[in-house]
Amino acid sequence: MRLGMRDELDRVRLRRAALAYAGHGWDVLPGAYLTRDRFFCGPGCRTVACHPATMDGLRLASHEPDVVSEWWSGRPYSVLLATGLTFDVLDVVDCAAVTPVALRGPAAVTPSGRLMILVRPGATLRPELAARPDTVLHGPRSWIPAPSTRTPTGRVRWLVDPVAVGWRLPDPQVVQAGLVATLPAHRATPPAHRATAPGHRGTAPGHRTRR
Repeated sequence: MRLGMRDELDRVRLRRAALAYAGHGWDVLPGAYLTRDRFFCGPGCRTVACHPATMDGLRLASHEPDVVSEWWSGRPYSVLLATGLTFDVLDVVDCAAVTPVALRGPAAVTPSGRLMILVRPGATLRPELAARPDTVLHGPRSWIPAPSTRTPTGRVRWLVDPVAVGWRLPDPQVVQAGLVATLPAHRATPPAHRATAPGHRGTAPGHRTRR
């Protein structure tokens, strides 16, 4: 299938980004590509939101340049970063609530305002954060959409570019302490009335990782 000019430019941009991440040892995998206002991975695709483009999903994640280059040789696949390997990700719904003190390493933001902070892997989520429906730790068997992935409302972008911090990942406990200190106090609601945090289901795995 021949790509239009916009899709071809998008494919080149996404391929360049995927190869940059792979070049620093970050495992990537192709995600469904945006077509009109939904993500699509092939015939029979019924998942509208961002998702891995293959049935094997996270098992295919790789940082081998030849593999990555081949994935983005034909379609403008979204770029997904596999978590729990080189890094974990602290995912906070309200980007505006986080002050710079918590941003000690690479941090991406979605058009809806979700903040995704990359940290060294292996930590557990502090109780103060685990109790919040607006904070998720992405660890093993999870993923996040990476810049320059396009969504119906805009592109995922770097708030703190990994280049600016030398691709260094911060201590997760230090970042979590910063989040606890800066996020507004959370008031627990009865389980029957607690709403699902906006922006998690469908745009990235919505399960809460606990180790």
